[in-house]
Amino acid sequence: MRDFARRYARNKGAVVGLLILLLVLAMALGAPLIFPDSPWDMVAAPFMPPGEMDMLLGSDSLGRDVAAGIAHGARISLMVGAVSTVVALAVGVSLGAVAGYLGGLADDLVMRFTEFFQTIPSFVLAILLVAIFTPTIGSVVFAIAVVSWPPVARVVRAEFLSLRSREFVQAAEVLGKSRISIVLGDILPNALSPIIVLSSLMVANAILLESALSFLGLGDPNLMTWGFLIGSGRSVIRLAWWMSVFPGVAIFLTVLALNLVGEGLSDAMNPRLARKRGAAA
Repeated sequence: MRDFARRYARNKGAVVGLLILLLVLAMALGAPLIFPDSPWDMVAAPFMPPGEMDMLLGSDSLGRDVAAGIAHGARISLMVGAVSTVVALAVGVSLGAVAGYLGGLADDLVMRFTEFFQTIPSFVLAILLVAIFTPTIGSVVFAIAVVSWPPVARVVRAEFLSLRSREFVQAAEVLGKSRISIVLGDILPNALSPIIVLSSLMVANAILLESALSFLGLGDPNLMTWGFLIGSGRSVIRLAWWMSVFPGVAIFLTVLALNLVGEGLSDAMNPRLARKRGAAA
């Protein structure tokens, strides 16, 4: 762990990304303490500019606190990103492991099934699924997970194809271990590095998808999200720019932080690749 932390710390951008991500997490967890009232409550006059009447980031068209909306919205956005990523990983890792380890007909069937989902634009498919199941937090998580698992399946399949012919796998087979034991105990731990890196990028992509769906009015109408805040301010962008700009900055910083953390994890887990990139630069 010390070597891993040392390699991670060498990437200054990754350290900055981790600090930003920790601040966003702290804001999300501390939202009920910082803003104990509901973000839906009208607490000031409409279109109050930032800095006036204790409105740090101003108020929206209904007099709601934009800062409270961003803080409470962070909890929903991060939760959607994390849960949808976990579901996508569960599906993608399972199918990729089956395809990569068994090969043959199972590999062909899984890959054709994966390609079917990849032929449909992910955002269009997400919109279609949310519209079919009505906009709720559950349908949004389900839609994002459905469009997110195919890349995971491909990455895991490639790793399993590379690892299944290694000596330690052959030794486990000779010892009579079951296929499930070999997959879970021998191959999967050695394939975790790219999965961990990919998962951080998937969370960022999930946050962007959720924000886009909420912006279009396909988010849960009972929950305050960053996408909802931007969408509610788009019609008055000239009158109250802060309604859309500040939530947009929150999305930008969070997604940037996750991408920087993903890059840092990649460098820390693959030091040879990091050295090659450094030499090329």
